[in-house]
This record gives sequence, C-alpha cells and structure tokens, in this order.
Amino acid sequence: MSRIDDTFARLRAQGKKAFVAYIMGGDPDVETSLAIMQGLPGAGVDIIELGMPFTDPMADGPTIQAAGQRALEGGMTTDKVLAMVRTFREGDTTTPIVMMGYYNPIYSRGVDRFLKEATEAGIDGLIIVDLPPEEDDELCIPAQRAGLNFIRLATPTTDDRRLPKVLQNTSGFVYYVSITGITGAATAQAADVGPEVARIKRSTDLPVIVGFGIATPEAAKAIAEVADGSVVGSAIVKSIGEGKPLAAVLAQVAALAAGAHSA
Repeated sequence: MSRIDDTFARLRAQGKKAFVAYIMGGDPDVETSLAIMQGLPGAGVDIIELGMPFTDPMADGPTIQAAGQRALEGGMTTDKVLAMVRTFREGDTTTPIVMMGYYNPIYSRGVDRFLKEATEAGIDGLIIVDLPPEEDDELCIPAQRAGLNFIRLATPTTDDRRLPKVLQNTSGFVYYVSITGITGAATAQAADVGPEVARIKRSTDLPVIVGFGIATPEAAKAIAEVADGSVVGSAIVKSIGEGKPLAAVLAQVAALAAGAHSA
C-alpha cells in the first residue's frame, strides 16, 4: 500500500472524493513555492501534484508554461525539486506527492539515479506525459519496481481499443483529461466527463481522477460528483503568477478543496 492507496482508502471510508492540487516546483521562487506546498494539506489538499519545470512542456497551457519558465529563470533544477520534497517530508509524512513532468530531465539524469533519489526524497508517484505505454520499459516498469506509482493519462480520444493498453501498468489512480488539448484551454463539463469516467471504471478498479478545465469550487464539485475526485492546476498557478499573498492562494485552494469534498 502506497501513500496514494492509503489516501483513497481513507477517503472512501469517509465517503469523500479526492482533491488534487497542482503547483509548479520553484514558482515563483523556491522559498515561496515550498511555503505554498507546505500549506496545501492544511487547506484540504489530499494529493499534491508537483510540477518539474521543463523547457518544452507539450501538454501545458500558457499559464503553466509561464510558471515553468519563471521557475527555470529563477534557477530551479531537478535537484532543487527533490530538495523541496525532502524539506516538505520533514513536516508531513502522509500526504502523497505525485511528480508531473517530462522524460527528458529524467533520461538526462539517468533513470536508476532519478528513481533512487525520488523514492528517498519521498515522492509517491510519477505522471510523465510524453511516455506512451509502448515505452513502459523506459521508466514505468522500473518506477513500479522502485515502489513508485506510475499514473497514466486517459483522454477523450482514448477509445475502447486503446484503453486496455493505457491501463495495463497504471497504478495509484487513472488521470482522466477532461478536454482535448492543453491545460487551461477549455472548461470541463460533468455531462461529458461522467460517461467517460464510467467507461474507464468498467475496465479498472483504480480511482479515476479528472483534471484540466476545472477552475472553481463549483466545477470541482460537479466533476467530483461523476468521478473519484478533481484536479485543479492552472487556476492556482495563475494566482501564484499574479503574486497573490500566500494566505490568499491557500484560501483559494481551501475553497476548491471544499467544493470537491462536498460532492
């Protein structure tokens, strides 16, 4: 049982849906990013999705691209992302952390080295959006051997023929992308998402969490009502990019979490 498994078991016992919050590691700077990260559990976040900045983020919309650029310009590195996680773990040993990013920095670092450092730092899962199931031997299988969940994305274009391939080595949860395109590009609609989540759940016992296109407490609730939880990223990252105070960002997160938890 991973921290992710434990979290979903706890939420099921409480009759609650999950709320997942995304932030970019090192945005706008390491100190601020760490303070936000440390405040997320207290604001109601069940799982933290931590972005690893990369120069060519193909799945990210303008808001998260800008966050990654701010982080990189501020000197953020893979080493510093891992250091953030280690510092976070000094005060929190229960909240799952899922690192989301791209394969290039991991490949450059070396898979074995990265997985060893990630597990030692306290990372629980990986979402690496540019590695399809056909490349599972590259990172997915080694990650699972190292004790990390490898979380796969399913999308509106993942048909019944493709879905089994997507699910075959997925663990922790399935991340359903509610829209076609990049983050922050459109608004998720529960009427569209519900049937797709139900279709995925007919093929897996894993929780199905929905992200992309969720920006308000009302939307977080509506999506959580048809899934196992909601993910919000761009709306939070936008507030960070606007320089809003820590208390204001965490208040926004708390309202979003309350929305998802009320489903």
